[in-house]
Amino acid sequence: MSLYTRRGVSAQKEDVHKAIAGLDQGLFPFAFCKIYPDFLGRDKEWVNLMHADGAGTKSVLAYLYWKETGDISVWEGIARDAVAMNLDDLLCVGIYDNLLFSSTIDRNKMLIPGEVLTALIGGTQTFFDELRIHGVNIEYLGGETADVGDLARTIAVNGTMAARWPRSRIISNEKIAAGDVIIGLSSSGKANYEKECNSGIGSNGLTSARHDVLSEVYGETYPESFDPHLEKEVVYTGSYRLTDEIETENGESRTIGRLLLSPTRTYAPVVKALLEKYFDRIHGMVHSSGGGQTKCLKYLPKPFKIIKDNLFEPPAVFRIIRESSGADDREMYQVFNMGQRLEIYTDPSSAAALLDLILSFGIEAKVIGRVEAAAKKELLIDTGKNKIGY
Repeated sequence: MSLYTRRGVSAQKEDVHKAIAGLDQGLFPFAFCKIYPDFLGRDKEWVNLMHADGAGTKSVLAYLYWKETGDISVWEGIARDAVAMNLDDLLCVGIYDNLLFSSTIDRNKMLIPGEVLTALIGGTQTFFDELRIHGVNIEYLGGETADVGDLARTIAVNGTMAARWPRSRIISNEKIAAGDVIIGLSSSGKANYEKECNSGIGSNGLTSARHDVLSEVYGETYPESFDPHLEKEVVYTGSYRLTDEIETENGESRTIGRLLLSPTRTYAPVVKALLEKYFDRIHGMVHSSGGGQTKCLKYLPKPFKIIKDNLFEPPAVFRIIRESSGADDREMYQVFNMGQRLEIYTDPSSAAALLDLILSFGIEAKVIGRVEAAAKKELLIDTGKNKIGY
């Protein structure tokens, strides 16, 4: 049993998928988000969508960092995580504008004071103001902030995003075909619309990252930061403190805390430009979030074989996690994005034009793989050192 499983989490969400197997899959079963007819406007040419996601256990890391350093700004990053994890899922079905957002914050009031709520709510609005500059308009409709100390050990930060969108402008993934190439967008570095360099971590796999990387001192000092039912052998087993300095792949020195808490990048500005200029050339999109590089298998419209043999060199944050956990490539690539968090499926003749536009935003991108006909859905990841089949 993997450490990830022993900590009570699942990269593949098997129980969740089993629970919802009998539900209506919507108009486009292979689309990245569930899409329904236009119940709001009753127009056959439009569709409705409502999607929920959040920052996950990254909020626990923010809690630890805040308690250790007093830096309240980390909560603004968590607000961005909750928004980006929703927004970038919607980007994958072609939606990038005129969105509604409602936040859901559950806190233990004894540990999380009002100043944290102020930072979260203010950080959300600030993020929306920045996105509006790039033509991505999201209206903040408030939400639910609940004091539920009996349920939340520290704080959980989530949100729901809704949209009404033209049916003809949906990316359903049904156009993915054998012969397509896959363009991967890096999750790290600094896009020209970002204020600081991103470590690439996103908001997935943070349970593993937190316990594998951080020292046992955090379990002793902050018992509220983990499930008391966990085996002692899987709780804070690393050697790092949050304030330890690490040299990253670009030669910068950053603390472990800042690497792990780097706010999730949104690809909204670049995807908006891609969809407005090259909508017909985009056959499908996948957000490599929960499930990491194996996420694509769930959204293939036919039994294809996906070959990813030109992925990015994993950024420093994933090297630290791998070294701390002892995890093999199989587990790392199905838990973490490993440096690539968005993939676009297109025909080979269109790849160069799409890449030129992506690169103009300061985001590293390249063809990372291809689609082949197959008897069943399968994925091959070739790291150059190992070949891993899923």
